[in-house]
Amino acid sequence: VRRHREIHVVMGNEACDLDSTISALALAYFLAQTSPAPKATFVPVLNIPRTDFALRTETTFLLRDRGIPAASLIFRDEIDLGGLHHAGLLSLTLVDHHILPGADAALEEAVVEVLDHRPLERERGPPCQVTVEPVGSCATLVTERILQGPPGVLDRTTAALLHGTILLDCINLSPAAGKVTPRDVACVSLLEERFPELPARDAVFGALQAAKFDVTGLTTEQMLRKDLKVLSNDEVVVPISGIFEDLETFLQRPGLLQDLEAFCQARGYAGLVAMTVSFNERHEPTRKLAVYSRQEPLRSTLCRALEEATTPSLLLQPLPSPWSCVAAYAQGNAVAARKKVLPILRAAL
Repeated sequence: VRRHREIHVVMGNEACDLDSTISALALAYFLAQTSPAPKATFVPVLNIPRTDFALRTETTFLLRDRGIPAASLIFRDEIDLGGLHHAGLLSLTLVDHHILPGADAALEEAVVEVLDHRPLERERGPPCQVTVEPVGSCATLVTERILQGPPGVLDRTTAALLHGTILLDCINLSPAAGKVTPRDVACVSLLEERFPELPARDAVFGALQAAKFDVTGLTTEQMLRKDLKVLSNDEVVVPISGIFEDLETFLQRPGLLQDLEAFCQARGYAGLVAMTVSFNERHEPTRKLAVYSRQEPLRSTLCRALEEATTPSLLLQPLPSPWSCVAAYAQGNAVAARKKVLPILRAAL
């Protein structure tokens, strides 16, 4: 701000999963390499505080594996986006999301580009450039963008990061998981063609999946924070946590109810939705979800919206729950991941 240097930030969503992180790193790197006489410095920002980075086990694994030190990354609590914007020095490219959370609403006017793969929930007019395509991984859109650019920009490290991210996001390109599209497959093949020394798909996916589902030693609070998105309206704030173990196992954690209560109270949440996923050896997902709130009207509203949803229908079956303030369900429509459920909950709020 003091030097009046323009900053162009590339930032993923606040869950800061592998797709968000690698999409931000790779796109910022590409823009820095290819922008003609750039006025701005391109900065990828990981949209979490640095202290939360250790919880993103698959991301820490892949970056360490590729020799990228955590010290070279910039986290959300290490850059004053509001101050930069206030000084008129901020441009913002959003990857892997296109709606900023309420707390960041002031930054909306700094958004110059969006690259996302979830259903478009709000239009953006020019001059903002919008690419929203229904592919399995946002990293696929970043890969396409880089491959369309000048030859030679894509190096081995970036290729390996994108390759691993698409494989993890698209469950090793397995059609049974319901996430992969022909464009994801094409990008993985192109990366392998350019860099034949990339490790085998099964090995990459196995290592990343094991790292992602490794929740040993995590407290309930850390599990809830590991993969978190937040929805709000004028009255309430409700987080949706991705949980990487079976719902029954999660509900039997010692002291869970007190932990849920403390987690919500500390952050001003009116309740929370936990979405669990596990995969069998054929890469087919099993999904379950739980809705927790001490406020019965809110819990009923969220449950009804999920039970009655038609786009898509979640085919929920009630499961026994140990507490009246937690509703639990098996999700018959196992291909409806969180990005399909978020709009249902947003509309309900």
